[in-house]
Amino acid sequence: MKSEINKKEVLEKLIPLVENTAMRFNFIPVEVDFSRENHKNFIRVFLFSYEKPISIDDCEKFSRSLNEFLDDLFDFKYYLEVSSPGLERKFKSNKEYLIFKGRNVSIKLYEPLEDMKDVIFKATLLDFDENEGVTVKRLEDGKEILLPLEKIKNTRLYLEEKIK
Repeated sequence: MKSEINKKEVLEKLIPLVENTAMRFNFIPVEVDFSRENHKNFIRVFLFSYEKPISIDDCEKFSRSLNEFLDDLFDFKYYLEVSSPGLERKFKSNKEYLIFKGRNVSIKLYEPLEDMKDVIFKATLLDFDENEGVTVKRLEDGKEILLPLEKIKNTRLYLEEKIK
């Protein structure tokens, strides 16, 4: 009988390896996930770079480099998927507020703040503090706002179309 794979143990081994491999390429692992779908094991890594957009070639090189170590680390069959986080994907962890500091985001609140009429607005990420929350500068009026994390339903990167 095949033993059950412990997701937490897999991630404890996987995350440091992914972080070290990403560092060699000057990438930042935004998300590392291990899941079982349709009786298959998937390792998914989402990479970001401050220097340039992540390309398919970058994903391939990272994959090859990581695979060398994964085969020694795990004795089960898995599928490795490496990609960029996507242009407008929802943030999955608080560390993304630090990674994407200075970038434009779309924020959805559970309910409007006192001086706001909308629950969704566009802003630039200015700062993040685990206890205080997220400091943003609203694009519509340039006002700086401190948002407690419990007020934020979701955040995603926001790409404004450039006018030529």
